Amino acid sequence: MPFLIDTNLLLRSLAPNHPMNPASVCALTHLRRQGEQLHIIPQNLIEFWNVYTRPLERNGLGRTPEAARAEIRQLKSFFMLLPDSAAIYPKWERLVSSYAVRGVNVHDARLVAAMLVHGLTNILTFNTRDFKRYLEITTVDPTSL
Repeated sequence: MPFLIDTNLLLRSLAPNHPMNPASVCALTHLRRQGEQLHIIPQNLIEFWNVYTRPLERNGLGRTPEAARAEIRQLKSFFMLLPDSAAIYPKWERLVSSYAVRGVNVHDARLVAAMLVHGLTNILTFNTRDFKRYLEITTVDPTSL
């Protein structure tokens, strides 16, 4: 069963000192060993770059753009990168209207829109609460695997 991997998992899997690192690495390893298809979308990589290069004092990882570029190359070799398409925006607009999405949650709605356009129904995320409203998808917490 194919999964979209949420950005929080990508970041935690690369932060060995983060308390969620072991669960991230174990979940990804488990799914890979089960033969599951693990996907990311361009938005994941944009969000990743944002947090990875943001200063530590602003809740980022404080890494350089060069390091971010290298990590993104690795991520693209490990996960299947699904393309953005013109079909994502109308799906996103329908979702934010139907579910009355507000504020920062519009970004999660875009992940869901991309999932639906690409025929994915499962997202692996630590933020299951943020995605529960979307009846079209199933959220999977990495600690449950």
